[in-house]
Amino acid sequence: MAHSARRDSPELPDFSLLKRLARDQLIYLLEQLPGKKDLFIEADLMSPLDRIANVSTLKQHEVDKLYKVEYKPIISTSDQLCFLIRPRIQTVKWICDVANADKAAGKFRRYKIIFTPQKFYACEAVLEEQGLFGDVTTDEWAFYLLPLDDDIISLELPEFFRDNFLAGDQRWVRTAGSALHLLHSVYGPFSKLYGIGRCAKMAYESWREQVEEGETKPRQAEIGNVFLIDRDVDFVTPLCSQVVYEGLVDDIFRIKCGCVEFGPDVTSSDKSLKVMLNSQDKVFNEIRNEHFSNVFGFLSQKARNLQTAYDKRRGMDIKQMKTFVSEELKGLKHEHRLLSLHIGASESIMKKKTKQDFQELLKTEHSLLEGFEIRECISFIEEHISRQVSMIESLRLLCLLSITENGLLPKDFRSLKAQYLQSYGVDHLLTFANLRQLGLLVEQQPGETLTVMESKVGKLVNDKTAGKLTDAFSSLARKSNFRALSRKLNLVPKSDEEYDLRVPRDMAYIFSGAYIPLSCKLIEQVLERDGWTGLEEVTRLLNGNEFAVTGANGADVKAKSDAQRIVLVMFLGGCTFSEISALRFLGRERGYKFIVVTTAITNSSRLIEALLDNHV
Repeated sequence: MAHSARRDSPELPDFSLLKRLARDQLIYLLEQLPGKKDLFIEADLMSPLDRIANVSTLKQHEVDKLYKVEYKPIISTSDQLCFLIRPRIQTVKWICDVANADKAAGKFRRYKIIFTPQKFYACEAVLEEQGLFGDVTTDEWAFYLLPLDDDIISLELPEFFRDNFLAGDQRWVRTAGSALHLLHSVYGPFSKLYGIGRCAKMAYESWREQVEEGETKPRQAEIGNVFLIDRDVDFVTPLCSQVVYEGLVDDIFRIKCGCVEFGPDVTSSDKSLKVMLNSQDKVFNEIRNEHFSNVFGFLSQKARNLQTAYDKRRGMDIKQMKTFVSEELKGLKHEHRLLSLHIGASESIMKKKTKQDFQELLKTEHSLLEGFEIRECISFIEEHISRQVSMIESLRLLCLLSITENGLLPKDFRSLKAQYLQSYGVDHLLTFANLRQLGLLVEQQPGETLTVMESKVGKLVNDKTAGKLTDAFSSLARKSNFRALSRKLNLVPKSDEEYDLRVPRDMAYIFSGAYIPLSCKLIEQVLERDGWTGLEEVTRLLNGNEFAVTGANGADVKAKSDAQRIVLVMFLGGCTFSEISALRFLGRERGYKFIVVTTAITNSSRLIEALLDNHV
């Protein structure tokens, strides 16, 4: 049932070293403030911190009490306060209020701010404005990478997507470059780097600067190839409904920092339970990449195998029974507990997904991807909006319609927008502006059919005399060329033959055989061709910014060592569990091992929520 890996596939590097480095540096920073201290932690750092250093580790280093940053007056009685925060102006202003309130009350305390992953000048400027620059010591905790599993590493920066792609704020690019530099210095040197996207190019340049500044010691590389990709290169994939088990669990229960909270309906008890989802969970590891339609069959088979293992104890003599209890029983009980949890989760998914006409929804998505029955799709979306099924879902379907159709016809755009605002509130006008800016929900300009668009882009790109890209091109840059890309890369498999989801034949299985994720297809093609040669037409439709560079140890590129078959893929702006499943499948097929580094794990809801602006 679970796919077996090729025998010759290489071993993955050990990423627990990244956790140890982060923990040691944090301990060093805490010890810079000797004596008992209270630690204030920003809410979204709590889960990542828990994976690095638990409460007992912090207590060992004289942390007395732990508090969550709550933007209100504090109740701490300690003489030393330490703040572990993201570099956000709002939080620094709150710390200034705390320090000024203490001053006014005649209290003397020592304050230390630890910014993670780095401090920004704007935050220090706030301290200066408030006249506290000398009273507060600041430090950086270079906690760039959190390994969530053997092959998934996250920067845990969900704000990267909105800040970079919507607000055009490039402060996190340096962070991405530093994260890549850390991986390079521990597991490199990299022999080949490929990438596509404006942000990917900037992150690569930031990484290269840091490599040139530092010194490199020659050593055995553990990671050979690196691929950087911007989220805005492929918006279609994260907007599709996920149907692999791990993706569905994320869509419904929200996996946070590799951990999920199952409610009473899953645990069959009266309390919720937090569960770590990674390859250590034997049951989960076998079903995580499976299409949901196969999961129940696997779980029932697993239950039968467990029962057989339990039944072995019948007819045992005392000695055998003793061995069974000491060696096998504990493992069987643990597996039994995990199995019942995943069965509960699957049942819960089934209930939710049938209730919301899920099959109808998938059918609409597949029609949009194939470009068929668009009128019926629009009627479905209109009904979805008028029934107020879900504010986020309706927006997601509108965006998917716009991207796959290269923008909406003016009358459709106006009608759908009006219906949405009437149904969900006029305060979503700003959200529509955001979606338009990103090219997710746009109106076709008169006479701008697909072919006209393509020839327009073609002329601009081919006109070498233009030198730099003209303003006209940047106005087209936010247009999607999904149909043309789909044809060139064969993203939508022919639907005339039956697709067996039990034995997947390509990466399209993650979307029930309807669509191969564009991001993963690009990675496959570039690795196959060892660069972008032959993909000029595709990169033109994706607005360029592609690169392929041979790393420092160019001589070793041809060496077919294990490192050459380990590919690190860095998603800037987030990546979905479905894409990770597709890359695992590709790795098994081609004898590669993929390591996914992402600014954060995303899905359709998180992507749309990041662009909402309805809190007027």
